[in-house]
Amino acid sequence: MLKVLVASSKGGAGKSTIATNLAASFAVDGKNTVLVDADRQGSSLHWCERRAIHPDAVLGVPGLRRDWARQVPADAQCVIIDTPAGIRANEVAEWLDYADVLVVPVLPSAIDLEATTPFLEEVAALPRVKKGKATVGLVANRLKPWTNASQAAVEEMQTLGFPLVAQLRDTQGYVLANALGKSIFDYHSEQVRSHQEDWAKLIRWLKKHA
Repeated sequence: MLKVLVASSKGGAGKSTIATNLAASFAVDGKNTVLVDADRQGSSLHWCERRAIHPDAVLGVPGLRRDWARQVPADAQCVIIDTPAGIRANEVAEWLDYADVLVVPVLPSAIDLEATTPFLEEVAALPRVKKGKATVGLVANRLKPWTNASQAAVEEMQTLGFPLVAQLRDTQGYVLANALGKSIFDYHSEQVRSHQEDWAKLIRWLKKHA
């Protein structure tokens, strides 16, 4: 079973967008997929509810209760966990007792990089990470690759101690798809396929750690 934790110390980094689209990618691929939402806003759970009418549904599980793991079916093949906004490294440690992989979305701004750097330093010191039992990868999110700011931010992300496993370009497509309980993987236009290719590196990296 692939168990992925999505976490960020900085609010607004696109954590739920990463979680829902990852869940959809595995569901579309035919995997029994569960999305655990531990964020009080419940954005991922609402997305699961909207997606329930589609063929590749994702089971949403509230993650705020201590017994959430009991609600994950035994036949689940992928579990994606959307953690609370502004999570701290010691709280990440508790979730990593269940997950094998931690994905950290980072926005291409000086403010986000400044907030994320100490968080990643604390994550690197967590026992499961230090012992190699949990793998950490960074995702550059909402990039505008044609701008100097995004290019400079990507260069800095590559110095943060963990691999930069994907670079996702900004698009309103995520917002529009989310409102319908869909994802970028539910469409097949040429423009959408180019964004799907951005995700391919992340998905391949995750599968290596399943």
